[in-house]
Amino acid sequence: MKTYNDLFVPNFMYGTAWKKDATKGLVELAVESGFTAIDTANQLRHYYEIGVGEALLELAKKGIKRESLFLQTKFTSIDGQGDHTPYDPKANLTTQVNQSIDSSLQHLHTDVLDSYVLHGPYTRYGLSDSDWEVWAAIEDQYQKGKTKSIGVSNVTADQLALLVSKAKVKPMFCQNRCYAVRGWDQETRKICLAENIIYQGFSLLTANAREMSDPAVRAIAKRLGTGVEQVIFKFASQIGMLPLTGTSNASHMKDDLASEKLTLTDEDMNLIENIGLSALR
Repeated sequence: MKTYNDLFVPNFMYGTAWKKDATKGLVELAVESGFTAIDTANQLRHYYEIGVGEALLELAKKGIKRESLFLQTKFTSIDGQGDHTPYDPKANLTTQVNQSIDSSLQHLHTDVLDSYVLHGPYTRYGLSDSDWEVWAAIEDQYQKGKTKSIGVSNVTADQLALLVSKAKVKPMFCQNRCYAVRGWDQETRKICLAENIIYQGFSLLTANAREMSDPAVRAIAKRLGTGVEQVIFKFASQIGMLPLTGTSNASHMKDDLASEKLTLTDEDMNLIENIGLSALR
């Protein structure tokens, strides 16, 4: 797939949240298993971005160059940082963004990112002055060439619509936790489709355990000779999402990538798309 500014993006992304000291080894394993897109964040509370960079150095020694990989990281506000911030917490927000992205470039041993994402708005509803200042700083980093694309995460459909309508540079990506009971974030995905924004779905498995155990989904998996996890990932891909997986299991990594070779029927797609909604009726 490609962003609206014509940047090639792999169809599957490996997420590095909650990996801590295992990050380096797992990123190496993921890339050696076939993943070419890596998602992280400059947020020590939930990510170990330095570990991703260490993995990249090891992979380069094995002939897998930085240029062959899609690297995405994020700016996280003070509220999401915990005890450690990658910027001066007393500085203005523009300076915080500038310091955070420079820190990420150092951690990842690169001169340019493929994607830089606002980890989440400062407010639950609408967009505050702080959000607009941070987004303007992220736009500036894009215009300076420190990142090839920009995006936003953990937003409502209303927040995304507002950002798109007023941003100088609209996001190329929207990354959200994706719940079947909300129609797989249907309203947000509609905006993404209309605006040519790539929707990245995370927690596709952990947020939808009930739907994955549904006999109808299990029947699809049995018919295709695969696991229900791979059915969900293929559904996400086939519906137009860029799915993330964070598995730490080597065989699951390969199974997840193999899901791209599956084909779901229109009936399969309709069943999965509506399975969470029907459970609410």
